[in-house]
Amino acid sequence: MSKPLVSVVTPVYNGAAFLSDCIESVLRQTYSNWEYTIVDNCSTDGTRGIAQAYAKRDNRIRVCMNDVFLDIIANHNKAFRLISPDSKYCKQVSADDWLFPECLERMVELGEANPSVGIIGSFQLCDNRVAWLGFDYPKQVFSGSEVCRRIFLGGDRTFGFGSPTSLMYRADLVRISEEFFPNPSPHADTSACFKHLQNSSFGFVYQVLSYERSHTATETSRSRDLNRYSSAYLHDLILYGPSYLDKQEQAQQLKKNVQGYHRFLALNYFVGFRDKEFWNYHEKRLEELGYPFNLIALLKATGLAFCQALRHPGQTIGKMWKRLSHTSWRSKAQSRPPGLETSGDKLKDRKLSSPSQNVR
Repeated sequence: MSKPLVSVVTPVYNGAAFLSDCIESVLRQTYSNWEYTIVDNCSTDGTRGIAQAYAKRDNRIRVCMNDVFLDIIANHNKAFRLISPDSKYCKQVSADDWLFPECLERMVELGEANPSVGIIGSFQLCDNRVAWLGFDYPKQVFSGSEVCRRIFLGGDRTFGFGSPTSLMYRADLVRISEEFFPNPSPHADTSACFKHLQNSSFGFVYQVLSYERSHTATETSRSRDLNRYSSAYLHDLILYGPSYLDKQEQAQQLKKNVQGYHRFLALNYFVGFRDKEFWNYHEKRLEELGYPFNLIALLKATGLAFCQALRHPGQTIGKMWKRLSHTSWRSKAQSRPPGLETSGDKLKDRKLSSPSQNVR
């Protein structure tokens, strides 16, 4: 009996530094029935040459080169649209990450044994830390409602869907629409999970099957700096929360998260050194989400933050010190005279800070 075809995709922009490691990890898979599409988003380094050299060596690899530069999510969705109509599973691997040899085999094995599963996750090595330890071994299949409710209601950072490199999707879910990642947020991969788990289950393999590389040029680093997570999570809560929470739970979580978002901004307003880009981003996002941040909201959030500080003084001082140390360093970096910008600054001028176009 033939094994199902797996479509592997890597959207990439200027990923020459790590792309060979990524491709080699796909070639080392113990599971052999795969095709691999690399979508080069107008790279200006050696990305194209590296990808084409591998394509000449293995006819399962093909390289697609964009004629015009696409934003991150558009490039990912283009890669998803290029998967074979014959594939049963779709596996993304970001260009600066890699897969361990049994990744495809173990994920397909779980999917084939459990037809209700639409998305499959696993443990992931993030530098020297194993992520996504919060699942309840030995249970391997979770209803979509169970997983999504736990994420919306919980605060356990060891539990979550995972990153695109740690996930596998059933290809029929990917092919349902032109845009598998359903919005332009850098965290649209999470939105896709909330969307598709309304009608499918989530599977989990208790094995480290992928490696996520952390460095300052990833979208993860950019998201931490701007705190894009708050607006992305609030967006998902508004759009998908009603599918998993009752009305009371939804209202409580909305109130909790809006207040937390406002407290974060109030703290940055009074003790931070944030630039115009930071404030423009958050003002725009809150306006889009229907929770505009105005002076009244700022003062209210300040009062709540002050009350929290009185209840937990040590914790609050530690957070403030950490934030002040980080933002003061950034304020110095942002005040460089013209001509002394770093390579990272130049990347931001291209509206992209991730060489691999990672979404995580």
